[in-house]
Amino acid sequence: MKQWCWNVIRLSRKELSSLLTDIILMFFIAFTLSAAVVSVAKGVKAEVDNASVGIIDNDHSTLSMRLRDAILPPYFKTPQIISHDQIDGLMDKGAVIFVLDIPANFEEDLLAGRQPVVQLLVDATAMTQAGVGVFYFQQIFTREIMGFLHMQGIDSMLPVEPVIRMLYNPNTKTAWFTSVMHIVITITILGIILVGAAVIREREHGTIEHLLVMPVRASEIAFAKILTNAAVILVASLLSIALVVHLGLGVPIHGSRLLFAVGTALFLFSVTALGIFLATLAPNMPQFGLLASIVILVLYLLSGAATPLESMPMAMQYISQIFPTTQYVALAQNILFRGAGFRIVWPEFAAMGFMGVAFMILALGKFRSMLARQG
Repeated sequence: MKQWCWNVIRLSRKELSSLLTDIILMFFIAFTLSAAVVSVAKGVKAEVDNASVGIIDNDHSTLSMRLRDAILPPYFKTPQIISHDQIDGLMDKGAVIFVLDIPANFEEDLLAGRQPVVQLLVDATAMTQAGVGVFYFQQIFTREIMGFLHMQGIDSMLPVEPVIRMLYNPNTKTAWFTSVMHIVITITILGIILVGAAVIREREHGTIEHLLVMPVRASEIAFAKILTNAAVILVASLLSIALVVHLGLGVPIHGSRLLFAVGTALFLFSVTALGIFLATLAPNMPQFGLLASIVILVLYLLSGAATPLESMPMAMQYISQIFPTTQYVALAQNILFRGAGFRIVWPEFAAMGFMGVAFMILALGKFRSMLARQG
């Protein structure tokens, strides 16, 4: 066992030297965990931002002006007053996303106890922004109308006042979620690609014959590749969480970073073993790239990082539980967003450990067969 460990250490040093001298690959790792994180966090937004609004004010009352003045940046642009005959043209050109039509006698009908109707027209081309924007308008209307009625001495219009509290992301900023999930998916991609590419590169460059004449075993070669690449990815991802996500983007980290690091290391053990297994199935780098792309796409779509697992059919929810990415996404969200401890996330640790052992057994079996054929 001692000799096995020394051989793994020596082979790991060779792998680390090869990885660090590959300038393009190191640039790729640095870019995907720094600039790419910022780009995704800043460029992909689900919340409403500077949405254009047109208002048709047929009432010209204190309440209608109050509603207009409550539509404020940065969620909305300053509303523009339009007429009915301008609606179709402006919405067809995309000049306005929301059109608010306030009927005549709106304030008078409301004070008289009637139920006037305010029409909100929405350009739902961008479905997410449209849906969130309607929710914003509902909040604005409720707040301003209740405030106006309170000023008039009328407090019995709404017997129950809903109070909504957002946990973990009170301002519902998309960047808080997308930045962390981008790192999670990047770790998956790097874990599979780097280790698989290292195996393919050894085979294509003919250096694997050098390893075959050395007194080393297949398990030592495989573990050296896994440990080296996993260590580099782990360090880079933790630096990205601390410097890019927390300091650069201002995303609060609620949980233990040490616990997250241990979970990331366990996850990397499983996906790097999967990378070696895929590399033994592909004869060259282009075919490995195609095979890895399909696997990564499936892992991403069924992980819960893009869409909630609860929105998937029940059969897909059960199937997704056998993938390590699903467990890792749940672990990352529980630790980083909710501040969960080991008592909460131990099932994810156990699942990833089991999958890592299973992938490693498969990978070693195929890797030994590949080395035997190569010899």
